[in-house]
Amino acid sequence: MCGFGEREVALVRSSWDRLMQNIPHYSIRFFTSIVEIAPVSKDMFSFLRDSDEIPLNSPQLEAHAVKVFKMTYESAIQLQEKGEVVIEDSTLKHLGFVHVKKGVLEPHFEVLKGALLNIIKEAMREKWSEDMNNAWSTSFDELATAIKREMTFSVEGVEFLLQPEI
Repeated sequence: MCGFGEREVALVRSSWDRLMQNIPHYSIRFFTSIVEIAPVSKDMFSFLRDSDEIPLNSPQLEAHAVKVFKMTYESAIQLQEKGEVVIEDSTLKHLGFVHVKKGVLEPHFEVLKGALLNIIKEAMREKWSEDMNNAWSTSFDELATAIKREMTFSVEGVEFLLQPEI
């Protein structure tokens, strides 16, 4: 991807390091932000569905948040090194399938992106910048594009699997 270089990766890396210093807190804040932006999204996450509040000590919640943060962070590095986001085929197929199964649509990706940017901004405080916002946004957008591409293939695969046997 043109324009994604060492500077952008450095911005993502510095904010990643700050985020990881207090990942339990930022994981809870991430899902709180998602639910604040789109309250109906709560039911899409099994670890939130049966709770009136965001659980404070949920290993599932933290693991899911870390996965989103880490994949976006790794996407930044790949954009600089390879010019594209490359996800292991089996992982990408799994992500596509799970997102289709959960009913994830285009607006859901935007909610996740908004929550991600909110949390990075919160973690970085005075060091937050428009350039940092753009670096994380680009990384997330490229990751989301890869997942959405696989969702299209998963939809076709699921439709095929759901056809009645003859």
